[in-house]
Amino acid sequence: MQRRSPVDKLVLSMNELTPDTRASLLGKLQESENSCAWNDFTEIYVPVIRRTALRVGLQNADADNVVQDVLLVVSQAIHQWLDRPERGSFRAWLFRIAKNKALDLLTRKATRPENAPNRHWESIADRDTAISSFWESEYRLELFSRAAKEIQKAVSESTWQAFWMSTVEAVPIKEVAEKLGVREGVVYLSRCRVLNRIRTLVKQWENAS
Repeated sequence: MQRRSPVDKLVLSMNELTPDTRASLLGKLQESENSCAWNDFTEIYVPVIRRTALRVGLQNADADNVVQDVLLVVSQAIHQWLDRPERGSFRAWLFRIAKNKALDLLTRKATRPENAPNRHWESIADRDTAISSFWESEYRLELFSRAAKEIQKAVSESTWQAFWMSTVEAVPIKEVAEKLGVREGVVYLSRCRVLNRIRTLVKQWENAS
């Protein structure tokens, strides 16, 4: 079994903080001139779509084509999806679009590189489960990374280093305290404060109405 890195474990712990994409953002995507909404959407989802396309075995240029195809579908069909009385999860809808575009292109062009991960699936069910799990993991990672960048700008360098070294790099608390010249309790407090602020920011992004 592959061992997870500290940042993987941290991102997984945020699973309960990532409900579906907020309705306000999706509604604004219907407005073709709302560049802010599209910027928010693309900042979160474009890296996820691209990495998922690469994960199934596409090359870089084809992964970029998948991103463009998915964005085109969303821009043309988001209003129809929002009008559905039982539309389900937006992220699930987007995942289906991205997965189908990637697998269709993979099959049609046969561009899977020799070293592509997950290029041999025992069954369609195994493949779909693997891709779905990867998609969710990458989505949570993207939210965490975006929130972390915002919080880093809002806290002192020593507070950030205490959080980053002890949580992401998994450096022992005692060693972090010695490196930063602070008490161990300060490291614990800094870690909790930064993590709580990241969690709060993710909630704000996802739950805003």
